Amino acid sequence: MEVILLEKIDNLGNLGDKVDVKPGYARNYLIPQGKAKFATPENIAEFEARRAELEAAAAKALAEAEARRDALEGKEVSITMKAGTEGKLFGSVGPADIADALTAEGHPVERREVRLPEGPIRMAGEYDITLHLHSDVDTTIRLIVIGEE
Repeated sequence: MEVILLEKIDNLGNLGDKVDVKPGYARNYLIPQGKAKFATPENIAEFEARRAELEAAAAKALAEAEARRDALEGKEVSITMKAGTEGKLFGSVGPADIADALTAEGHPVERREVRLPEGPIRMAGEYDITLHLHSDVDTTIRLIVIGEE
């Protein structure tokens, strides 16, 4: 199924690209989220008429993400959790906990922007956490997990 992208999507394409995707991906994700339209002649003509508006919105989103990256660059955040004698946490620190801690410090971050490729953190210590703020903007913060007995 051929669709025209209304915004940049990781591993798929840029704004205005005509891409061939599986029908379920288009019907269940891209089109309902407003990220793409079917590549019919009418939709292509409508897209060309709105291209400047969509490019301006994409540039604004990129600028906002870069400003957030500059504010978060080198940031340290600490989370205190109950832990055993060897530093093993009772529970774990996940993306929601990290997002809540950053938001409490005045840097609003959504849970979906926190990347933990190795899964939740289960030991006390210091960790480098990647934040994916935009498809072109990533930053790293320092997370300190403090275990208290």
